[in-house]
Amino acid sequence: MDELEILARLIKCEAGGEGEYGMRAVASVVMNRVEQRQGEYGRYNTIRDVVFAPLQFECATDQPQSIYNLTPEPIHYDIAQWAMNGGRLSDTADALWFYNPYSVTCRSNFPNNNGYLRTRIGNHCFYSPTSSYVNT
Repeated sequence: MDELEILARLIKCEAGGEGEYGMRAVASVVMNRVEQRQGEYGRYNTIRDVVFAPLQFECATDQPQSIYNLTPEPIHYDIAQWAMNGGRLSDTADALWFYNPYSVTCRSNFPNNNGYLRTRIGNHCFYSPTSSYVNT
């Protein structure tokens, strides 16, 4: 799989039910990680590296609903291409993490206090790095 295919599949798997805005938010986080040059994600500089980094995206692990079992649709490729071409949502800004809390509220920080709550889009909470992130 090439980088576009990997990102399109991840978008569908992680945010396929979140509407176009939610899918763009997830794509923004992936590309923020690719472009990060400090901290934990400074070690990863390709979409493949980011998506398949250990313990990062549930959809990249061997689960029934994984990126290998889903076929992306044109919208997923369009959003992936948009993100790869530099498109980002201002709401997610420099966010490096997202997760679904399965509740109506988001934690104020995540993970391990290295990120602060930026916004909630659909069922996902998005987090930007704090100054302590560079030491990860």
